[in-house]
Amino acid sequence: MKIPVLNISQFKESASLNDVYINSFSNHIQLNKHLINKPHSHNFYLCVLFSEGTGTHEIDFNSYDINPGKVFLLKPGQTHFWKFETPPEGYIFFHSQEFYELKFLEHKLQTFPFFYSNQNPPVLELTVDKRIQLQLKFQDVYTEYLQTNLLRELKIVNSINHIYIELTRAYTVNTNLEKLNSPHYANILEKLETLINSHFYNEKLPKFYADKLHITTKHLNRVVKETIDKTTSQLISERIILEAKRLIVHSKDNLANIAYTLQFSDYAYFSKFFKSKTGMTPLDFRKKYF
Repeated sequence: MKIPVLNISQFKESASLNDVYINSFSNHIQLNKHLINKPHSHNFYLCVLFSEGTGTHEIDFNSYDINPGKVFLLKPGQTHFWKFETPPEGYIFFHSQEFYELKFLEHKLQTFPFFYSNQNPPVLELTVDKRIQLQLKFQDVYTEYLQTNLLRELKIVNSINHIYIELTRAYTVNTNLEKLNSPHYANILEKLETLINSHFYNEKLPKFYADKLHITTKHLNRVVKETIDKTTSQLISERIILEAKRLIVHSKDNLANIAYTLQFSDYAYFSKFFKSKTGMTPLDFRKKYF
């Protein structure tokens, strides 16, 4: 059983703009509880600002607290699941890559640090003043979405861009901006992560990816080390482990079949690899969730 991948059209409650959806969070979960009451992924970019409520948000097996002022930003493909202790409120929007990038031809979504790399946390916590300021911007874009004014789509995409800029400033308040703004290394890392996502099932060695990028393995390791302080091998292993966790928890396949799907020579080797990276066997990990 594959993890459900939801698309924007499933969330539409009425005729509206293509490739974008905006709602208050309480309306969203009420209208779409049949879609979001179990772990799922999306084929779009998602942003949520919480103004009320508590609980946990699990994103690719990392658990984050939900509380007023938290913002979550997800890229396509990330598996997530909400669990609320008190009623949530706030705003949510999501959109396709094309909706944003066709309007900003010189600017890519991956330029924003929260969308730049899977290594960057998909969450930030706003100060009270910043939350109040951004809440108004979310309210404005939601109001615009509900109306049918002239140049509505252009205003919405500009408002979303403004929100992303403000979130980037909050996200990077304690970040070395010189390191963040290394476009050449950022571009290599982005291409590397894309290649790993496409080939990790059958290509598990750094040399394959270095060759695809037309650079040496040594230079590729330097790029990864300077941008996210890891090695290329670590990135490949982390992607394999993430997929293993998704399959172990969200599919009904037996563990030997999962090892075969991930192209390990046998289950024993897969189990040893998984335990070396997570501290537990695949069976123990599955038991945690059932």
